Amino acid sequence: MDRRIFLKTFGAGLLGATCTPLAAASLNARESIVPGYNEFMGVLVDTTLCIGCRSCEEACAGAHNLPVPNISDDSVFKEMRDTSVTQWTVVNRYKTEKGEVFAKKQCMHCGQPGCVAACLVKAMKKREEGSVTWDTNCMGCRYCMVSCPFDIPKFEYNSWNPRIQKCNLCWEQLRKRERPACVEACPQEALLFGTRRELVEESRGRIYREPKKYVHHIYGEYEVGGTSYLYISAVPFEQIGFKTDVGAIAYPEYTTGFLYSVPIVLILWPAFLMGLSYLTKREEEIGRGGRGR
Repeated sequence: MDRRIFLKTFGAGLLGATCTPLAAASLNARESIVPGYNEFMGVLVDTTLCIGCRSCEEACAGAHNLPVPNISDDSVFKEMRDTSVTQWTVVNRYKTEKGEVFAKKQCMHCGQPGCVAACLVKAMKKREEGSVTWDTNCMGCRYCMVSCPFDIPKFEYNSWNPRIQKCNLCWEQLRKRERPACVEACPQEALLFGTRRELVEESRGRIYREPKKYVHHIYGEYEVGGTSYLYISAVPFEQIGFKTDVGAIAYPEYTTGFLYSVPIVLILWPAFLMGLSYLTKREEEIGRGGRGR
């Protein structure tokens, strides 16, 4: 086999080996992330009903052994707050074209999470109940942080044994068929728990019944491929701090093909170089032998 035949053969093999997992990746990306569970659960947040009482913050802290905030302190609304390692959910106040609007912020629990796809050791998991959770086998690479379109995972930089902290949709309660703590605590019923399908239908019903009250958009229905947290609002979502440029394609869809091809290249490339080196040396030896004659 000379170099020309070798290169053709190797190229065909590389192409075939690469295309097979790429096709599988494209198929799997469109299927359910976790088999064995009928539907993802989720929460609908109706921002027109939220009064900014922050009972959800208090309940979340109590359910997960986090520092309990003083919910009577309204001074927190003077500036925009982000989630943190000690606060998995926060409520912010926005001045909009229709007056003050309060909106709860936490992990959106994407249907196809970028953080899960980016995790090298599978510490981030998409649970069959719909929750996106973190486990202790984390290696601390923090790829989940940079891959999240909503900037949610937070790292305990000041801890000797750091963890990733974020809302887990009260995963333990969901496994017992109980509602998340924030939903239980909301006095205005601004939070509704149910299957994602039911929540989408309820959202559409509310918008249909009161078309002048709501903007005709359900945030999370299509954003980044769909999320388990859904929002409806009386004002455009950019006015209440939501990212409106995240697109409708799940983030893992952008990278699956590349990630699947990397291991193949790493395995086959050394073999290719060794084969090429052998053939080159072989041709040189044949050339020297011909000149000697």
